[in-house]
Amino acid sequence: MATSASPEPAAAAPEEKFALTSSRHFPDWLARMGASLAFTTYQAGKVFLIGLKPGGRLAVFERTFARCMGLGISPDARTLMLATQYQLLRYDAVFSPHVAWITGDVDAHDVAIPPDGRPVFVNTLFSCIATVSDGYSFKPLWRPPFISKLAPEDRCHLNGMAMEDGKPRYVTLVADSDVADGWRDRRADGGMVMDVTTGEPLLRGLSMPHSPRLHDGRLWLLNSGAGELGFLDRDAKKFEAVAFCPGYARGLAFIGSYAIVGLSLARENRTFQGLPLDGALAARGAEPRCGLLVIDTKSGDTVEWLRIEGVVRELFDVAALPRVRNPAAIGFVTDEIQRVISIDET
Repeated sequence: MATSASPEPAAAAPEEKFALTSSRHFPDWLARMGASLAFTTYQAGKVFLIGLKPGGRLAVFERTFARCMGLGISPDARTLMLATQYQLLRYDAVFSPHVAWITGDVDAHDVAIPPDGRPVFVNTLFSCIATVSDGYSFKPLWRPPFISKLAPEDRCHLNGMAMEDGKPRYVTLVADSDVADGWRDRRADGGMVMDVTTGEPLLRGLSMPHSPRLHDGRLWLLNSGAGELGFLDRDAKKFEAVAFCPGYARGLAFIGSYAIVGLSLARENRTFQGLPLDGALAARGAEPRCGLLVIDTKSGDTVEWLRIEGVVRELFDVAALPRVRNPAAIGFVTDEIQRVISIDET
């Protein structure tokens, strides 16, 4: 008599691990700079804080949020602003959560902290720069002149913002499209840098640019689709590449004359395919990587690096935390948040 056996239960897929390795002298470099670093990964939904333990070994701290994106750091490094899937979170002092603004899922990218403390952020879904508004999801402040209306259509993939004197001054976008999702058709060479004060384009012909930052009198940015760190040559009105980055470069911060660049692996979809980065990697016999590069902006050399493998494949933003040795952040669902009490005695 035939008998039927119960099917074997399917084996659970092995959980991907998080692995982090660094160049030999990366901890020494952090110690010399007297700083620590933060970076976000929206793919894995985490913010990481990198510092030093007593004795000089790397300290890695992480918290989990849905779709971690832009990081904003106040000049005194006592306030960290984090853009997530539907909130802007403000962490103070020891990075304990003090304020959250509910924006809804507007695909917030870069975020900054103006002098009044109310965050300004890139609202990518609505193709504008916005700020928070009590009783509303957001208040639009500026949009590119070619965007005919506010609509939840991610028309140009406005993604990066550089502040000057406490106000948005420069932005990056992938293409000057005014139709829903139109930027995807011009990823290879439609990228632009625009001046917010005039609405004029300063650079064209870039490949998916990100992370514009003002540093030492120059406007730096990442030509992400080509894997390049560089700056705007104002006289020649062109992008001057300083260093090649072996990965999809996104997230930029500075400590002195050093640039810290975030790298991501390419996603297996059309957005990251067919970019100049593919040929540049092949020409150098290189594979893309995920992690951080420390680049000397004077020579263009990579002097230190941090490599991330396993579950984390993409980064979005990077921030430098001056005068902070071993940062940590208190989570919303931990017991310790119940004991975080501060008193305003002013």
